[in-house]
Amino acid sequence: MVVASGGKWWCAVLAGEYEHSLDGKGRLFIPARLREGLGSRFMVTKGLDSCLFAYPPAEWTRLEERLQAVPFTRADARAFARLFFAGATECEVDRQGRILLPANLRRHASLEREAVILGVSTRAEIWSKELWEKYSRTAAASYEELAEKLVDFPLPG
Repeated sequence: MVVASGGKWWCAVLAGEYEHSLDGKGRLFIPARLREGLGSRFMVTKGLDSCLFAYPPAEWTRLEERLQAVPFTRADARAFARLFFAGATECEVDRQGRILLPANLRRHASLEREAVILGVSTRAEIWSKELWEKYSRTAAASYEELAEKLVDFPLPG
């Protein structure tokens, strides 16, 4: 998403780490900074590493197009598409800045009470606080090694 700011054009990315609690109905507050990038309606689906992925409409459309380009004759592509799209739901932000997460998505991400919402470039991720802390401790141990590998990663185009 491209945004004008003070006469300059820059690419808005989803970024940051925020902690919030789910209420008894499964509603989760989405921070204003992330709502700016996600919009008032966006798609949430089962993510990788036991979290949820949230995509703004334009990014969801791009992802759909890429997945539709993969031959459905490939068993791995069919399996991924089934799980990815079957778990997807459109979420609408209410007046208090919350979304309602369906029970199947809360189960997938082990979300009960405490959550962490991350901005990860073109998507947001929703984690249970416990799983995020465990994951981030493990990933932090190899952060520099990962950075060294990615520096030489070829750019598309």
